Amino acid sequence: MNDRIDAIYALWEELADFPMGESDAALTHLLTSLCDMLGAQNALWSALVRLPTPPAGDRLEGWRPRLVRLLHPIPAVVESMRQQQDQLCSPEVDVSQVLAVSGDEPFRTRLLFETLPPEWFDGEHYRRHYLGIGFADSLSVRWALNDDVRVHLFLFRSAAAPRFTADDKAPLALAMRGLKWFLRRQLLGHGLLIASTPLTPTERKVLRALLDGQGEKQIAQDLAQSPTTTHVQVKSIYGKFGVTKRSALTALWLGNLR
Repeated sequence: MNDRIDAIYALWEELADFPMGESDAALTHLLTSLCDMLGAQNALWSALVRLPTPPAGDRLEGWRPRLVRLLHPIPAVVESMRQQQDQLCSPEVDVSQVLAVSGDEPFRTRLLFETLPPEWFDGEHYRRHYLGIGFADSLSVRWALNDDVRVHLFLFRSAAAPRFTADDKAPLALAMRGLKWFLRRQLLGHGLLIASTPLTPTERKVLRALLDGQGEKQIAQDLAQSPTTTHVQVKSIYGKFGVTKRSALTALWLGNLR
């Protein structure tokens, strides 16, 4: 356990050293490091938002994934994730998906085999979306960043690996407990903690450039677009984050504004 604690402290320092404009690379580093530390073969990171008016009788209480990131986007796994997301809007939602969003704890970790009943492992969902794509077990963590936004993280092991245990859950909880600032930064990059409308792909590029200190003319040149277009995008970004200037935008990343 001491070796894992040292690895966690090192991971925190490494993530803090990533420039503000390299959030995607930082997330890849986090997922890779956790897989290495805990002997997982793949990782899934997702941000969920609560629908303002969920359908009547919605078993997921309005929670839906807005962002999904697989560490290793193997085609069979990607297709499985697509099928599972389609299920979220149908009466066929699986009990594992319901349990993933149930409860109001601000932070929790769970072992798959302590969460689901034994009969679930004989069912179609486990056969198709675990065994069918090379997984046999998972360990998850959930962070509620506010009342309407949560981050879910799943680590997966194959049938050839031993099951996750409490000895794995404890270091994962410790590692993620110290990363609320990091998760907040990740979601700020998509506008999810600030605005109901996420940033467009181009706005994300402009945002990264702004955070790296580039001026609008340089951004326009790098993106091969007109300065007028870039200026409109900058104004749109400011509006989505509720600020009027670059210093206030940067302050969001530094934790000075709420």
